[in-house]
Amino acid sequence: MKRVFDLIVSLLALIILLPVIIITAILVRVKLGSPILFTQDRPGLHGNVFKMMKFRTMLDSVDKNGVQLPDEQRMTPFGGFLRSASLDELPGLFNVIKGDMSLVGPRPLLVQYLPLYNEEQSRRHNVRPGITGWAQVNGRNAISWEDKFSFDVWYVDNQSFWLDIKILLLTVKKVFVREGISADGHVTIEPFKGTPSE
Repeated sequence: MKRVFDLIVSLLALIILLPVIIITAILVRVKLGSPILFTQDRPGLHGNVFKMMKFRTMLDSVDKNGVQLPDEQRMTPFGGFLRSASLDELPGLFNVIKGDMSLVGPRPLLVQYLPLYNEEQSRRHNVRPGITGWAQVNGRNAISWEDKFSFDVWYVDNQSFWLDIKILLLTVKKVFVREGISADGHVTIEPFKGTPSE
């Protein structure tokens, strides 16, 4: 039922939002250049890696040695707007249609974090990752990694059709309120460095 729901809603969203997607793509090309899409390897269901798609939000600026500048120096006001309005996430609907992602689930994080998870945190990969999730509507990037993983695992243990509906509705509210977009002092959130052993 979840997969059928994902397909129906994603296809309808793509049809309804097609003008927004086209306009956003044009603006990204004009303001940030090519490529329009940002693709990155992310772990999905059972940790299997897939290519996650988003609209590009940063410049490819490098220093005099050819080393890419930090995120906060490459982020533009336009890119910041795309993130705050969650417009950069729209290409993720194609990931949902392909089956790499779900509309609702733990957000797919970086592949290099995989060895850093403890056994409990790793359970977030027991379901498909989502465009939005329980952690996103409970603080997004403004909460600690520990809280984020707790919300993710709670979702794995309590997922249901009605919970997904609730999360989607809360996500719409969060997009308009624009809460929890970034952690203090970071463009998004500070890198995860693992959970200290007790």
